[in-house]
Amino acid sequence: MTTLVTGATGKVGRHVVAELRAAGEDVRAISRSPEAPGLPDDLRVYRADLAHPGSLLEALAGVERLYLYPYAPTADEVVKLARESGVRRVVVLSSRAVSLGTDTDRHLPVEQAVEASGLEYAFIRPNDFAANKTDLWGPMIREDRTVRFPDPDEISNPVHERDIAAVAAAALLADGAPPAVHEVTGPEILTQRRQAELIGEAIGVPVRFEPTPPEETLRLLTAQGGWVAQMAPFLLGLAPYSEGEPIPGFSPEELREIWKPRSTVLDVTGRPPRSFLEWAREHRADFL
Repeated sequence: MTTLVTGATGKVGRHVVAELRAAGEDVRAISRSPEAPGLPDDLRVYRADLAHPGSLLEALAGVERLYLYPYAPTADEVVKLARESGVRRVVVLSSRAVSLGTDTDRHLPVEQAVEASGLEYAFIRPNDFAANKTDLWGPMIREDRTVRFPDPDEISNPVHERDIAAVAAAALLADGAPPAVHEVTGPEILTQRRQAELIGEAIGVPVRFEPTPPEETLRLLTAQGGWVAQMAPFLLGLAPYSEGEPIPGFSPEELREIWKPRSTVLDVTGRPPRSFLEWAREHRADFL
């Protein structure tokens, strides 16, 4: 069978490609930037864009499995094209925010389009991406070894992108399996301060955490541009995740439950999830 990986040059997609190829699968990929580094030279990479569903037609020909990066505006059309092209199984990179009810317009519409299609499917809902720290904190740490964020005691459960990809690849290969939702977490709850300390341990230089008011942090993140600027108001608790929804408010007990480690990675892949320190060591160059 042939699997098509969308968003193949992204943080997770490139590892989905690697997992599938390591399993001996026939893989092809699409990306808006096929020349981006990180993909094997012998991989069939098609230039296509989920924002323009028709651009996927050539890549979809002969494909039975689809790893779908979430792009809500065209999800219905993309899924329709996939079904008409012969795709039988779809695995969606989604978000734990769907489970929490705080996502109604980003990942949820993609899940709904796939669920309504009649195709086999699995939804991958990761917790906090460890990889987001390279964009959020990388510029600050590279500048003066200081993280400027509001609350050093705020907790999360960062998950390694390779673990997300491993669960996604296993779900793609589970032909005939019933619909599934995989909530993917890291192995431990960590405060923001502790995450900064572990990055410092990984790079061999102490990283200081400087509590900074949300408005000042927003200014710093907005200046970085890209997805960081777009998502900064939500990450700082100044705006909801989905437009038109209320800003979520969770008690300390609810937050501990939200970030509680799940056994998903071990259950699906047969090995435990990677630690945040292991992730930081792999990404050492991003903070130097």
